[in-house]
Amino acid sequence: MQRCNTGFKRLPLALLITGLCLSPLMVNAANVPAGVELAQKQEVVRNNGSEPATLDLQKAESSVESNILGDLFVGLVSIDDNGNARPELAESWETKDNKTWIFHLRPGLRWSDGSPITAQDVVYSWRRLIDPKTVSPYESYLGTVHVVNADSIIAGKMPADQLGVKALDAQTVQVELTRPMSYFLQMIAHYSLFPVSQANVEKFGDKWTQPGNLVSSGPFKLNSWTVNERVTAVRNDKYWDNAHTVLTQMTYLPIASGAADVNRYKAGEIDITLTIPEVQFASLKKELGSQVHTNPYLGVYYYAFNNQKPPFNDVRVRQALSLGLDRDIIANKVLGQGQTAAYTITPDNTGGYTFKPSAMAKQTQEQRNEEARKLLAEAGFGPQHPLKFNLLYNTSESHQHIAIAASSMWKKNLGVTAVLQNQEWKTMLDTMHQGNYDVVRYAWIADYNEPSTFLNTFRSDNSENTPKFSNAEYDKVLDDALAATSKDQVEKDYQKAEDILSSQAPIVPLYHYVSAKLVKPFIGGFDNHDPQGRVYAKDLYVIKH
Repeated sequence: MQRCNTGFKRLPLALLITGLCLSPLMVNAANVPAGVELAQKQEVVRNNGSEPATLDLQKAESSVESNILGDLFVGLVSIDDNGNARPELAESWETKDNKTWIFHLRPGLRWSDGSPITAQDVVYSWRRLIDPKTVSPYESYLGTVHVVNADSIIAGKMPADQLGVKALDAQTVQVELTRPMSYFLQMIAHYSLFPVSQANVEKFGDKWTQPGNLVSSGPFKLNSWTVNERVTAVRNDKYWDNAHTVLTQMTYLPIASGAADVNRYKAGEIDITLTIPEVQFASLKKELGSQVHTNPYLGVYYYAFNNQKPPFNDVRVRQALSLGLDRDIIANKVLGQGQTAAYTITPDNTGGYTFKPSAMAKQTQEQRNEEARKLLAEAGFGPQHPLKFNLLYNTSESHQHIAIAASSMWKKNLGVTAVLQNQEWKTMLDTMHQGNYDVVRYAWIADYNEPSTFLNTFRSDNSENTPKFSNAEYDKVLDDALAATSKDQVEKDYQKAEDILSSQAPIVPLYHYVSAKLVKPFIGGFDNHDPQGRVYAKDLYVIKH
């Protein structure tokens, strides 16, 4: 058994299975260049877009929550901009077969209240995630990671305490998988697997996330939470790497309006915006120059059909509506910040893979419209019996602009009427999970840098499969990819999965994301290199200005 003090670099699957140990990696921390004079006040305000639905790690499901949780908590490992695993709570780990993994926690780890962080906290948290009583949107995640007994626990055939994770002692965690996984370390860096304090959760119950109750493991701790106004976090001096943190406070604002976001940025009330409104992008680029930051971002924006609700249980209807949307206009005209039209679920170069799009990508829009009208006619829809449905999106000018464009295209190209509905983020999530929708706006941002983060979402038994798509062949090719022993075979299996999604159209992928933000010139440590678009407070510092 080889001991790895820092983890695995991203290598072909065949090399990873050997358990090869590689060179040390730098931890993630603020890196202030020599000669830079820091401001006396080290506080940053960022817009987070919406009110967080929760600050419970095992109940969160979106970037709205993870932007905050990533500052409050850390996991066993973290992942750098290049996809390399590096130590966090675990100072080292080891494996001989990529099936049994042993993690050694750093000595002296403390929660923000000073109590010890133990291996049992890790075990408790992983069990809590998969326990049906938690009702986690990521309940099926550990099944996707292939932890021993996870599938049986999810199916209700075993209790959560039978999960293949255990504390060998207070500082050692053992995880057993049912099969080798080449990207296991990338997956466990997801926030749903960050440990919570068992004593804290059991003491406060559902109120454990409230200010004064919540204890955290990361560089910051929760200071205040004023609903619909702001969340603030302050330095956690118990964090193991506190010496390399510079900021003393991070404030997160729930501003859904892009125009208000920019106005408050210009007024000096915000240091980092959530995004940049499409209609202002060109003028802001001209006006503010280097304060405009854009970069590719591993995410796909899509419309999801309720696959179990007529008429969307008819693949012809789903295909027709997919064909009837001009993705190029949406990406280049409605948005125009560098987003790319999406004809696959997975963005290009995710984990080093790029997939061939469907034949639709090579057709003209008129050819697509003609094919779509034929499919609708076959499904019983036409001028005498027009298709009408509700299109749901959460409150945002950008989502509204896209929805207006999409409904106009469907009306013009296919004679279909989409009635627009908008709800606040938390309400839309509830509506979506209850299945009370026709078509809903959603997106998937990579949990880790590998195509399965996108493709697994549409497995029949995945808890995030809100469209309720179920296809045995699709599930099988993803199983085949997991069992493959070469990257070429993995790529072939993933391509089959993409082809099935294209032909069955459970969703309509519209575009692949870019990250576009305004950042004050005195904010140091911000870069555009993370393909998952993460901005961590521990990397930032304020330059004297």
